[in-house]
Amino acid sequence: MDVLARLDRYQRRHRWAGMPLAVVYKFFDDQSTYLAALLAYYGFVSLFPLLLFLVAILSGALHGNPQMQHSVLHSALGEFPVIGDQLGQNIHSFHGSGAAVAVGVAGSVYGALGVAQAVQHALNKIFAVPRHARPDPLRSRARGLYFLLLLAAGLVLTTALSTAESAASLFGTRLAVGIRIAVGIAGIVLNAALLLLSYRLMTRRKLPLRLTYGPALGAACAWQALQWGGSYYVGHVLRGATATYGMFGIVLGLLAWIYLAALVYLATAEIVAVRCLRLWPRSLLTPFTDRVHLATGDLRAYRSYATTESFKGFEKIDVHFGDPPPPAVDDKGPP
Repeated sequence: MDVLARLDRYQRRHRWAGMPLAVVYKFFDDQSTYLAALLAYYGFVSLFPLLLFLVAILSGALHGNPQMQHSVLHSALGEFPVIGDQLGQNIHSFHGSGAAVAVGVAGSVYGALGVAQAVQHALNKIFAVPRHARPDPLRSRARGLYFLLLLAAGLVLTTALSTAESAASLFGTRLAVGIRIAVGIAGIVLNAALLLLSYRLMTRRKLPLRLTYGPALGAACAWQALQWGGSYYVGHVLRGATATYGMFGIVLGLLAWIYLAALVYLATAEIVAVRCLRLWPRSLLTPFTDRVHLATGDLRAYRSYATTESFKGFEKIDVHFGDPPPPAVDDKGPP
């Protein structure tokens, strides 16, 4: 116990040790793993109808166009597991489908709005926004549409950067390396900006820029690493896989990738929340026992958890803390 007490005193006095501990404790207090699973579910739901929509569009473009069919068959898409096999076997019989377009659009909109609603719920919970201060169902969905427009703008800019990186090889080896490095840095800055804008848009709490740009840059670097990992997975693990293995590999790999991206997004929000709400330091043994003296960060955190659940502006919630229970008596000691 003396060792734990010394460790507790040390991490309370030193920010570099106490801040990460406070972030981890708040991450599990908010059940952020479940919130990330909710984001992954709606993200997954929105992607597959979108693929149906894209296949329908591709079918209409390929029908009766031998030159484009040849280009698709010899592109990277033709090497993709499952999809590449189906293209090779059925490319001459592709026909567009209005029903597929309608189902794809409706499913994608449903899933995308679900992502926006899940993001709002998660961020308002993480940043301790009371329920009465959150947008009503109509305004929250309107805000969700702005969020989707932000994602669409980010996708367009990311695609432009990817196109520039692909064309870098046309300028020679030395210049191509410089262009790829510049594109990578620009991608990280772009992801960080999108992250900051999404936090400001989807939560009702003011977030000082000086406390948010550092975690946002770190999250953007993590996202870039996830993108490289996803590219490696598709290019080396799934490339040339059989149809059955490729189907499971695509589904499980995509779901895992979305979940990891959601974890990065929410973990970054937890870091920002701990800094903005001053939820540090925390007691080392807080999650494990009631026999602990709460630190100032514990007191602020537990008060915020209670007030977050207030449904009305005139609802008053007061949180009081008594003395912790005394240590357990060792029954094996002398009388």
